[in-house]
Amino acid sequence: MSDRKRSTALALASALAGSAVLFTAPAAHAAVVDVAYDCKTPIGDKSAVSPIDIKSVKEGDGYKLTMSFQKGVSSSPIELGKGAMSPSAVIVVGGAEKVSVPVSGPSNPEAVPPDTPIKITDLSGTYTPKKNGKVTFTAGVLTIKAMGTTTTCTPGNNPGPSLELDVTAPGGGGGGGGTQPGTDTTGDTLPQTGPTDSALALGTLGGTVLLAGAAGVLWLTRRGQRARS
Repeated sequence: MSDRKRSTALALASALAGSAVLFTAPAAHAAVVDVAYDCKTPIGDKSAVSPIDIKSVKEGDGYKLTMSFQKGVSSSPIELGKGAMSPSAVIVVGGAEKVSVPVSGPSNPEAVPPDTPIKITDLSGTYTPKKNGKVTFTAGVLTIKAMGTTTTCTPGNNPGPSLELDVTAPGGGGGGGGTQPGTDTTGDTLPQTGPTDSALALGTLGGTVLLAGAAGVLWLTRRGQRARS
């Protein structure tokens, strides 16, 4: 095989390898999941199904989670004025670690007519992983506070996760925190780099040369004395 054909074959192999890496790289998996909520309200038990969507955005050491409701899950026998309803919920994390992430959102931006499904605003919160690996995010308990009352809605259909994500914990997720780059584990100061080191190195080298020169002069002097004697 000629050098040109060999180079072409290597380039093609590298491109295919790169493509394989791209195709096999882990990615987030999201799905809109129907959650059947069983709600305990001030006027009795209610139930409703709402598709739930959970999205994630990397922010600093953590992940901002946003939980969206595509349908209302409860209603009020009287009109709820603008800003009268305050929602919050829990997102259940499973997989590499098992924790609960509280999420909350703004009050209702508009008045809600009586006996009308209450549209829940987007709820958000921050999840900071303590372990590396794949985790799942599933809708948990929803709480609605309005006009001095509290309605608690619990998923009754054991919904599946709305989001699966590969996460990385700050510090590597190894539990020991790891060693930060540039940290000296012996407690001594790390050698500095730059002009100062160069000057020290040159100074040492100069000292060696001077010592060698002095030794050479001394040796030559003694040799001369022996020659004269």
